Amino acid sequence: MPVSLCGTWDMVSNVNFDGLMITLGIGVYTRKIALKLKHRKVIEKVGDVYVIKTLSTFRNYTVSFRVDEEFEEFTKGLDDRHCKSLVTWQGNKLVCAQEGEKKNRGWTHWVEDDKLHLEVYCEDQVCKQVFKRVA
Repeated sequence: MPVSLCGTWDMVSNVNFDGLMITLGIGVYTRKIALKLKHRKVIEKVGDVYVIKTLSTFRNYTVSFRVDEEFEEFTKGLDDRHCKSLVTWQGNKLVCAQEGEKKNRGWTHWVEDDKLHLEVYCEDQVCKQVFKRVA
């Protein structure tokens, strides 16, 4: 059984976020604002549906899904693209593969040493974020 990712998590590090945003085509002014933010992740499981909220003082993004069920995702407020997403468990890692306009796109969440790790990737860029549990 995979470890629970559920809880509230505050960002403690954010490596190569700018490189990822450039690859996603996010404008320079939005990138400057986004780089100053400390994100909060709220991960919940309601029945068999996961809800992941990424919160900041600038923008919020919520995605909900069932593991092993492909779904249509609109990344509103991020890079505003439509893609097909599929989230699976690979060991203790929750992995999302996204098919659409951008190649090699997705993310991976896992818990290690009481920290939530997130790698977000697109094309040749990888952003690595680490969060600490607050609730």
